[in-house]
Amino acid sequence: MIVRSLYGLSILALPTAIHAAQPSAPPAPRAPLRELPWGQLNFLHTTDIHGWHAGHLQEPSFSADWGDYISFAERLRERADNEGFDLLLIDTGDRIEGNGLYDASDPKGLYTSEILKEQDIDVICVGNHELYKQNSSENEFLTTVPNFSGNYLASNLDIFDPKSGERVPLAPRFKKFTTKHQGIRVLAFGFIFDFTRNANNTVIQPVRETVKEKWFQEAIRNRDVDLFLVAGHVPLRSEEFNSIFKAIRGVQWDTPIQFFGGHSHVRDYSKYDSKAFALQSGRYMETVGFMSITGLATGGKRNEPNSDALKDSETMAPLTSPQFARRYIDNNLFSYYHHTSLNSTSFPTSHGQYVSKMISSARKELNLDTRLGCAPLDLWTNRAPYPSKSSIFSWLQDFVFPGMIHDAGRVGKPTLALTNTGALRFDIFEGPFTIDTTYAVSPFTNSFRYIADVPFNVAKQLLLVLNNELPELGSAAHALRAKIPMSSKHLAVDQAYNFQAALAGGSQHQTVLDNDDPDLPPGYTTVDDAGADGDDTVHSPIKFYGVPTFIESRVGFLSTASKGPKSTDATQKPEDPDVVDLVFIDFVQDHVLLALNFLGADYREDDTKLYMEGVTMTALIGNWVRENWNEEC
Repeated sequence: MIVRSLYGLSILALPTAIHAAQPSAPPAPRAPLRELPWGQLNFLHTTDIHGWHAGHLQEPSFSADWGDYISFAERLRERADNEGFDLLLIDTGDRIEGNGLYDASDPKGLYTSEILKEQDIDVICVGNHELYKQNSSENEFLTTVPNFSGNYLASNLDIFDPKSGERVPLAPRFKKFTTKHQGIRVLAFGFIFDFTRNANNTVIQPVRETVKEKWFQEAIRNRDVDLFLVAGHVPLRSEEFNSIFKAIRGVQWDTPIQFFGGHSHVRDYSKYDSKAFALQSGRYMETVGFMSITGLATGGKRNEPNSDALKDSETMAPLTSPQFARRYIDNNLFSYYHHTSLNSTSFPTSHGQYVSKMISSARKELNLDTRLGCAPLDLWTNRAPYPSKSSIFSWLQDFVFPGMIHDAGRVGKPTLALTNTGALRFDIFEGPFTIDTTYAVSPFTNSFRYIADVPFNVAKQLLLVLNNELPELGSAAHALRAKIPMSSKHLAVDQAYNFQAALAGGSQHQTVLDNDDPDLPPGYTTVDDAGADGDDTVHSPIKFYGVPTFIESRVGFLSTASKGPKSTDATQKPEDPDVVDLVFIDFVQDHVLLALNFLGADYREDDTKLYMEGVTMTALIGNWVRENWNEEC
């Protein structure tokens, strides 16, 4: 039975507690839901999963796992087959780094590669996280590409074959296929943005150069195409997608184009023209994007649809301007049951249940639920202002770094420690802090580096330069950023969702809508180029706050009492040292060196040394939790 809500939307009459497949996952919340806008050609889209195949075990709205998603896709395919329309699955990269299921295994990805391949994905491409390290890019080439043979596309990426040493495409540049029921002829590509920090065993060609290549120009001139499909690990409002759009439109002025993007961790939907749209489906298995197009030409053989809606002549005939529609599905079983009109008994498929068991078994093998401590409060990346007691960055700056940044060979040296905020990529929730939590918060293997005895009057200006907050920088700031191999924006967006940076890219945002119903679950309230009705679930709004790109912590500074040497006042003022050890994670070394040079301090890579050998940010946080949050929950 379906119950209509006061929002004019619908809620399935389901049991109050709807549990996800993982035993420790919380039940999905009930909320008003918007229907999926089914059409002639339909898509499910994932991006930036980052190893969250188990779902969110502390967030009810996103608690479904990869096995549940497989069941969902299989049930929707059954409907598509029964009614005679088409459904394609798309994934646009960054499937690794960010969760214990991937990062805690040795080698990394030991379990997730097998879990991922169980989903039947029709078009898949690479993300930048697959390319940071030689071993992860080779794993992509030797494992993931064969697992999705014929569906994995790499339009602007080459790799040096680890067996032959020859430079070859990571995967085919493009593919053409005809959809199963409607006979829609699709020409598909798979791109990555102009990433420059890939390991030296891979080569990324800038998109603006790729679209000039002979193979690309020949491909887009194919007249036997009903739809161009561009999958890319690329933000929607980017120069890269704009270059591809212009190249196609230059030779095919009226053929519909569907883009699927990623990388910036936002829900977004963008209109390029009346026949070209783009969808981006969030991050971390929080969102499954749904996209539909109706009114496409069907140059291939078309089966007669069984759906009454699709038999309508106006709907089925090619339209002057096809109809595009989108929906952002919250990844939980309440949404999945509703959109399939099924329940806990009829929804799961045997395949989906098998994959859920694979995930549960892998988590057990990796001891991911082992408790390191108990978090006494929620700490947020973007849902609390910085600085504040609820900001995860204030926590790192004021507690973790002062307690853990010390090297046995530099005892007694005052230290100024820097990190990019992107080094912390997810929130901490009040309650159990597990091994899995450490990887969700910071999964990176970066080591710490330092420069000894940097004049403090130089070091104290670094934060302002790196965050572009010195008024006197002026045009010099642009010149400085141009020299840095990766923009400051990527330091936040690449490693963690940065709301302020996402806003800078276009009009999309999560905003406050006109409802304040306390019974609604908090969540995304997305506004995009099609309006404010894209989210499948009606949420109460969450306020997001911008954060700086870099933060600093001053460790081991001597203090003088604010009221004199005999004062018992707890308020103390740090005494400025003459020189400090400048400590930073190696990921930002190029930025730090360039900023130092900008300030007139001539330091080079040879001046940096390893600090706290063998300690990563992940280990640093885990060790602090063991020592300071060791009470029972």
